Amino acid sequence: MSTAGTVLRVGSITSHFQREAPLHPAARAFLEDAFDRGWADPSKIHGESRQAAILLNEAKEIFSAHLGIRRDQVEFLSDPALGFHLGISGLLADISELFYSAVDRSEIFAIANQRGGKKLPVGLDGSISYPQGRSADLLSWQVVNGETGIIAEQPREFAGRIFVDATASGAEIGLPENWSAALWNSRSWEGPAGLGVFAVADRATWSSPLPHIDQRISSNDLSVPLVMASAMALEAHTRDYSEKRDSLFFINNRIRNFLRSEIDDVDIAGSPETTVPYLLSFSLLYIDAERLVSELDRHGINVDSGSACSSANMEPSHVLAAMGLLTHGNVRLTLHNQTTVESVDDFLRRLKIIVEDFRQ
Repeated sequence: MSTAGTVLRVGSITSHFQREAPLHPAARAFLEDAFDRGWADPSKIHGESRQAAILLNEAKEIFSAHLGIRRDQVEFLSDPALGFHLGISGLLADISELFYSAVDRSEIFAIANQRGGKKLPVGLDGSISYPQGRSADLLSWQVVNGETGIIAEQPREFAGRIFVDATASGAEIGLPENWSAALWNSRSWEGPAGLGVFAVADRATWSSPLPHIDQRISSNDLSVPLVMASAMALEAHTRDYSEKRDSLFFINNRIRNFLRSEIDDVDIAGSPETTVPYLLSFSLLYIDAERLVSELDRHGINVDSGSACSSANMEPSHVLAAMGLLTHGNVRLTLHNQTTVESVDDFLRRLKIIVEDFRQ
């Protein structure tokens, strides 16, 4: 039997559980005015440039308050992925040993492949044992894993420098006291794409790995309106999340309970106590992820997957593999502040029917 013959109605997108989210309404409403007022180069002395500089400083104050860093530490990157290179390569010394985990992002793997380093194993529950290290050593520490939602324990005992990957955690979890450099992605708080926020705790410990003639981090060639829109989105998203956190936690548990009671042979990453409420990853035995994602999409439900789902990506998730979880039939859900119980229940009903059909 095929799901095409069931009573499921094909229509427009009704449930959005992908990581990417539309720009926050607060940021969208602000953008037109921001482009009118913030188009000039803030480094110049003209009136429009001074106004752009004022807007940029206002944005830095907002990021400083929400991210727990000083205003003078706030730097902006037009390519967030560049922050991994800036943070890690900028902190490494010739005598440093780099420590990173088996569930870190591929950008960090690429740096380690060139520079060398020690990959730390990960347990089935996502736990990682951090070394004590030396003062010259560097640890790449991921606050929240973007595929599983698992929150990492803080490396309080590490004696060296720490690069903090906060690209999946946003402003929800603060920095450890012994952080050295940190990176955030504007998309994590429904801000505009193409903007990263980067910070260095002590510039004396950091040296630019880029071929600049000075130690600048940010380029003057950045979009002040996008920076302001991201700041507006951060404020609004943080407020919304504070109001919706308990609801998202309830929804996350509702999904977990349904999967355990209604669908057989399923691996769920982490537990409610060890993961953020807005991310959930599970894998289904005997299910092809590409077919499942496509079928859900046909019924108006968007999800992500950590399984290999295209000819351009033949390798399944290294995160799931490192944890010893199923690497096929994976579904990754992002629960946004706007996610409702009704949309989740609709997803679960359809998921059960599709899985049962696929397993016949």
